Amino acid sequence: MKKTTLIVLLGLLVAGACNPMKNNPLLEEYNTPFKTPPFHLVKTEHFMPAIKEAMAQHQAEIDAIVNNQDEPTFENTVAAYDRAGDLLSRVSSVFSTLNSANTNEKLQALAREMTPLLTRHRNEIQLNPVLFEKIDKLYQQREELDLDAQQLRTLEKYYDDFVRGGAALSEEDKEELKEINTELSNLSLQFSQNLLAETKAFKLVVDNVEDLDGLPESNIAAAANLATQLGMEGKYVFTPDKPSWIPFLQYVHNRSLREELYKGYYMRGDNGNENDNKEIIGKLANLRLRRAKLLGFDTYADFVLVNNMAGTPEAVYSFLQRVWKPALKVAKEELAAMQKIANREGADFKLESWDWWYYAEKLRKEKYDLDEQEIKPYLKLENVRDGMFYVANKLYGLTFEKHTDIPVYDAEVETYEVLDKDGSHLAILYLDYPARAGKNAGAWCSGMRRYKKLPDGTEQLPLVTVTTNFPARVGDQPVLLSWDEAETLFHEFGHALHSFFSRGDYGRICGSIPRDMIELPSQIDEHWAIQPDVLKVYALHYETGEPMPQELINKLVNSGHFNQGFITVEFIAAALLDMEYHSATEEKEYDVNTFEKESLKKYGLIDEILPRYRSTYFSHIFSGGYAVGYYVYLWAEILDTDAFGAFVESGDIFNQEYAEKFRKYILAEGGLDEPMLQYVRFRGKEPTEIPLLRHRGLLK
Repeated sequence: MKKTTLIVLLGLLVAGACNPMKNNPLLEEYNTPFKTPPFHLVKTEHFMPAIKEAMAQHQAEIDAIVNNQDEPTFENTVAAYDRAGDLLSRVSSVFSTLNSANTNEKLQALAREMTPLLTRHRNEIQLNPVLFEKIDKLYQQREELDLDAQQLRTLEKYYDDFVRGGAALSEEDKEELKEINTELSNLSLQFSQNLLAETKAFKLVVDNVEDLDGLPESNIAAAANLATQLGMEGKYVFTPDKPSWIPFLQYVHNRSLREELYKGYYMRGDNGNENDNKEIIGKLANLRLRRAKLLGFDTYADFVLVNNMAGTPEAVYSFLQRVWKPALKVAKEELAAMQKIANREGADFKLESWDWWYYAEKLRKEKYDLDEQEIKPYLKLENVRDGMFYVANKLYGLTFEKHTDIPVYDAEVETYEVLDKDGSHLAILYLDYPARAGKNAGAWCSGMRRYKKLPDGTEQLPLVTVTTNFPARVGDQPVLLSWDEAETLFHEFGHALHSFFSRGDYGRICGSIPRDMIELPSQIDEHWAIQPDVLKVYALHYETGEPMPQELINKLVNSGHFNQGFITVEFIAAALLDMEYHSATEEKEYDVNTFEKESLKKYGLIDEILPRYRSTYFSHIFSGGYAVGYYVYLWAEILDTDAFGAFVESGDIFNQEYAEKFRKYILAEGGLDEPMLQYVRFRGKEPTEIPLLRHRGLLK
C-alpha cells in the first residue's frame, strides 16, 4: 500500500472517530419499532458526544432566533423557541431513564460530568438578554397580536419562565444566579447518589430462620434468594427496599431485629460517612433561599407557590393543619388500641416507631378480621396490570398490545402499544416492575418522548415509562403484590394516562398543569382499583383462577379507613418538614436533626411516628423536583375524591359522559387554561375538603 494512501485512510479513520455523528445510535434516526430508543445499541460512551452535539444543535436553534433581524413575531420567536432542543430532550430522556432505573458507577460518574454542562447550557439560554428582549416585547404587545388562546397562554408562560429564571436581573445578579443554579444541580445530584449508595450499603443478615418467625414463606424465600446472589448461601438478607422491610416490620416477631432493620432504613444519609446528606441539605436550603431573594421573593416557598393552585405558604400551612388535627387525634387512638394489644400479650414496653407496623397488622386482624396475607394470593402482578388495563378500556376504550420487538434496557421491562378507542396508535408504554441494585427507590412515571404537534401538522406520539420497586421474581414463583403495591401500580398508570392523552399546539402548555394538580390523574385512578366490580375482574387467585370472594372484598373495602391516622400524620409531617425548610427568611447554619425534630415538635408529632421521609432521605424535595411540593399529594386528594364522586353519584363508575369530560378537560387540555377553570368545566363546581376527610375516615 502506498504511503500517501495509508495517510489518507488514517486521516479518515481519525476523522470518523472524532465525528460525534459517526456510529452513535443516539444521534441517528432510530431504526426501531415506533422509533423507540435503541437500548440494545446504546453504550455509556455514546452519551457525552451525543449530549454535546445536542447542546450545540440547540444553541444553533437559539442563535437563529436571537440573530433574526426581522421584527419578532409569535412564529419566529415563541413558536421557534418552543420547537428548539428536540435532540437534547431525546438524548437526555434516554440517559435519565437509564440513570434512574438501571444505573451503575460509570453512568453515575457521567451524570456528575454532564450535570454542570447542562446547567450552564440552560443558564446561557434562560439568561440570554436578546432572546428575553424579543419575548418581552411580544408579551407587552400581546393584546394587539391577534393570538389565539393557545398562543397567548404559551407566550405568557414563557415570559413568566424567563422572568422566574432571572432574565430581568442585572448582569451582576445573573452571574450570581448562574453560580447558584450550577451548585444546586450538583448538590441535588450528589444527594441522590448518596442516598442510592446508602440504600445499597445497608443489609440486615439473619443467620437462623427461627429468628424470622411470623414472616410469610414468600418473603423468607426472597431473602434467602438475595443472600445466595450475594454469596451468603444459607443466610437471609433484608434491605431498605420497601418489598423487603415492610413485610419484615409487619410480621417478624423478633422485636430487636425489627428495630435494627427500621433503623437501617431511617438512618440512611445520616451516618456520618462519605454518603452523609446533612451538610448538603443545609446548602440546598440556603441556596434556594438566596435564589428566591434574587428573584424578589421573601422565601423559596413564596417563589414556588405563586404559580400553584395554593398560591401562598399560608394557604398550604392552613390546609395541612386543618387535616393534621383530626388525623393526629385518630393516630393517637390507633396507638392506644395497639398498646392495649401489646399489653394484653404481655409486653413490658411502650411502643416505639419500629413497632407500629407489627401491632397495626394485629389491630387490622382484630378490627376487620383481615390479614394482608389473605389478599396477596389474589394480587398476582400480571393480574393487577390487566386490571388497570381493564379500567382504561372501560373508561376510555384503550387497548394494549404487548410487543417483544421493542428494545429495552433490562430483560424484565415489558412494552405495549397503546391503541385509542378507534384503533389508532396512541403511545408506547414501558412497564419496569422489580427492585434492582441500580434502581432508585420508590415508583414513578416519566416520558422518553412527549406528545408534540409537528410543523407539518403531523403528531409525535409519546413513549411513557412506569417504574416501580416491587419484589423481584424468585424462580418460577409468581410475584404477589401487597394492596399498597397494587394501588401504587394504578397510581403511576394514572400519570401514564395523562401522558397518553395530553394535547396542545405548543410543548410549553401540553400537559403542563401546576404541581398541586399533577397528582389528580394518578390518584383518581386508585379509586377504581378497590371497586368491587373491578376487583372481581382482576383479583383472581394465582393458583385456582377463582375471583376474590365477596366476603374478602367486603373486608378489604371496609378496612379502607384502617391506619389512616398514622398514614395521614406521617405524610403531613413530611409535608410540614418540606415547608419548614423552605419558609426560612434568612440563611442559617443547619443542624439538620435538631431542625427536623424541633420543626415537628411544635405541631405535636408523637414520638411513635416518624415523618414518612426524614430529611436525609427526602429525595422528593432535595433531588426530585418536589421542593415546596410534597403537600400536593394531599391537596390533589381534595380534587380526586371529589372527581371520583361524580362517577359514584351518577350510579356508574364507568360513566362515559364523565370519562369523556375528564379526558378532555383534565387529561388532554389541562394545561390550556387555569387549573380550577378546567376542573370546574369537568365537574361543574369547585371541590371542598369534606370528601377527602370522609374518604380517610377522619370526619366522624
